[in-house]
Amino acid sequence: MAKHPPAPFGGLSALSAFKVDRPADHGRVKAVLGPTNTGKTHLAIERMCAHSSGMMGFPLRLLAREVYEKVVAIKGREHVALITGEERIEPKHARWMLCTVEAMPVSADVAFVGLDEIQLCADRERGHIFTDRLLHARGREETMLLGSATMEPMVKALIPGVEIVTRPRFSTLSYAGAKKLSRIPPRSAIVAFSAEQVYAVAEMLRRFRGGAAVVMGGLSPETRNRQVALYQTGEVDYLVATDAIGMGLNLDITYVAFAGLSKYDGVRQRRLTISEMAQIAGRAGRHQRDGTFGTLSGGAHQAEFTDEEIYAIEEHRFPPVTRLYWRESEPRFDSLATLIDDLETPPERAELMAAPEAIDLAVLKRLAEQSEITATLKTPAMLRRFWDVCRLPDFRQQGADTHARFVERLWSELAHGPLASDHAPRAIAQLDNTGGDIDTLQGRISAIRSWSYICQRRDWVLAQEDMAERARAVEARLSDALHARLTERFVNRRTAVLMRKLGPDSGLLPVVLEGDTVLVDGEPLGTLHGFRFRVDPTARLADRKLLLSAAERHLPSLMAARARDLAERLTAGPDAKTDAGPDRDLDFKGASIIWHGEEVARLAHGRRLLSPALTPAPGLSLIDSGALMAALQGWLERRLRPLASLARLEEASLDKATGSALRALLIRLVEAGGMIERLDSGLDRLDKEQRDLLRRLGVKVGAIDLFLPAMLKASAQTAWAALHGQPGMAAMPAILPAERKNVPMGYRRLGGQALRLDKAEALLREAHGRRAAARGRAFALDPHEAVKMGLTTRSYAHLLRLAGFRAIMPRVLADDVAGPPAPLVWRWHPPRREHGEIATPLPTGAFAALAQLVA
Repeated sequence: MAKHPPAPFGGLSALSAFKVDRPADHGRVKAVLGPTNTGKTHLAIERMCAHSSGMMGFPLRLLAREVYEKVVAIKGREHVALITGEERIEPKHARWMLCTVEAMPVSADVAFVGLDEIQLCADRERGHIFTDRLLHARGREETMLLGSATMEPMVKALIPGVEIVTRPRFSTLSYAGAKKLSRIPPRSAIVAFSAEQVYAVAEMLRRFRGGAAVVMGGLSPETRNRQVALYQTGEVDYLVATDAIGMGLNLDITYVAFAGLSKYDGVRQRRLTISEMAQIAGRAGRHQRDGTFGTLSGGAHQAEFTDEEIYAIEEHRFPPVTRLYWRESEPRFDSLATLIDDLETPPERAELMAAPEAIDLAVLKRLAEQSEITATLKTPAMLRRFWDVCRLPDFRQQGADTHARFVERLWSELAHGPLASDHAPRAIAQLDNTGGDIDTLQGRISAIRSWSYICQRRDWVLAQEDMAERARAVEARLSDALHARLTERFVNRRTAVLMRKLGPDSGLLPVVLEGDTVLVDGEPLGTLHGFRFRVDPTARLADRKLLLSAAERHLPSLMAARARDLAERLTAGPDAKTDAGPDRDLDFKGASIIWHGEEVARLAHGRRLLSPALTPAPGLSLIDSGALMAALQGWLERRLRPLASLARLEEASLDKATGSALRALLIRLVEAGGMIERLDSGLDRLDKEQRDLLRRLGVKVGAIDLFLPAMLKASAQTAWAALHGQPGMAAMPAILPAERKNVPMGYRRLGGQALRLDKAEALLREAHGRRAAARGRAFALDPHEAVKMGLTTRSYAHLLRLAGFRAIMPRVLADDVAGPPAPLVWRWHPPRREHGEIATPLPTGAFAALAQLVA
């Protein structure tokens, strides 16, 4: 077996000083073994930093980056290197290296070497790489191997003289049974074994608990870090993950729930091994805090641990690893057949077994069947270069055939030198698109990771540093977009805030009102229109009950403050200069008083028709609304002030001394808004004293109508219309077109025109003056005044006919008689009733019922 493979990227410019032939007597080798949460990695970092130089290999780029930042904080950025397949940071004077296991420059001469998670030597896909590093990666002074205690027999057998150190777990891990998803406690992780199951669980948690962070192996390190940050900062209390959580994520988790106990391992669907279960369950309880684990119950989640599995996990007793995967790490490049033969050579030692065919070997064998490719492999150097291209990781996880076609396209150019100058920029630019859903963005990130790997090779691309920086920038943008999509889909920040805060200390929850928006700890709860709360329309149906519950706790104080403010402003009245104030925001609608489009009070039957009582709207039941109702009563009185003349009629109608005949007439006037037809009004039943009182009350006794002139003003009409929930009149012109079925109140329809009652009375008074002067004879009328008002001759004649005036047509001259025609003359006869001529209000709304009660 070869001692070590060449550095995977053709050497390290920053670390060339450390590359020497490996001496036979390397430093001591120590294996630190134990379960999760034993501080193994922390110990190794301390040991590495205590040496003059060092290197550590990790199973994940994420872990390498995390430890890189820790060592940078200790040693300074100019002395620390990060080496992964997709990212390389190599300062000129770097002495400490943090690497992924695949990217470790094994031949580098450093004082300390650490290898994390050595139990992965038994992994089907990557085990042969870990085994090679276990056997050949050595520090000049110290080598530290970190992993599960199940590796102890293999480490002793393969590394003579190794020092074994076992470390106990800092906290206990105990079984907590099965729980329904809705009963999972906060600060928990739910582990599923497919993307579909992860999404389903995260969706349910969004409904129940406000959401969850999502961690899957297919996420980029940047996205995974940001999702983990959502959980670690407490923005969400739940984490949903695949088994990727079982390696290297040190989180504040108290309970781990398994959504299933089987997974597809690339070959078949199988039950998790006890070691795999323990690796995942061990994420619960970090440092000195104890943790628990269990399973999900109900629905499709029916997985159960056996008693043996529970005992093994709690007591950290697992069957030892008996064989490790191995593959020749330094194959010969004499020919393509020799290369494949060496890679498939079985190991000589019983502790090792041949690794399953990995993706790189599968691609190599597929492409070896193509003559146009084999024709380019004439020298060992070209064959070595071809093997490096075949070792490109399949980040997209699309299988050997698809990956082989991608490698084939690369080799068609790399066989003749670097890629074409526009190949990498064009491919990177095509992936620079942050649109699409979660799966689309994950696919683009996987693809850009392939190009990040490619752009790390100086002999593969031109302008390597620039291309590598472009690929990293695109991956960062895609990762930001993916994090946003995951958060948008699986995190409801509002519900998460409420679930954290609603409880014994919910009174301390910061609730503010910005405009009409109610904010709870910065998250929108809904809107407070007037005094009616509405849940945010973007909230899901399942969240509405929770939001309403939160509203009941905190809205009374906000509503009370709003009621006090409105009452104070109503009491102060409108601004004298600008006429601005709360009066303008209040209006009538039917039997309700409306503020900002919402009901604040309802009109109820009072002692008088024009003095209704007010009852608070249902939304005000949560607060003491006495002061607000008093202020609204004052506003109502101000609003009805133009109806003062009508109110005097109402007052007189309640006085028994007025007489029954006059009281009946006054009641009719009040109900009709101060105007009725004279005919059948009961006026003829009044004595002289009552008629005098009627005139003193301001009632105008006209030829055909009884009316209050004050009620013909726009302000009075607006107040009356408001009481009936109808739009008011901005102005009261003398004449209106009478095209509508019902002309406005205070007007009399005259065919195609409507004339205001006081103007009609003026014209009729003039006509009666002419009649009186004629002393019983026929008389002529001058339509000049009517025409000056804008009244047509036809409408004027209509008015006269209603008042009892009848035209006498002149006699037609005989054919043999010459001279001017005789003038049109009129005579007056007491009028007969013609229905539907006067425009009186149609009682509507609450005041129709009130009018009936008073009558």
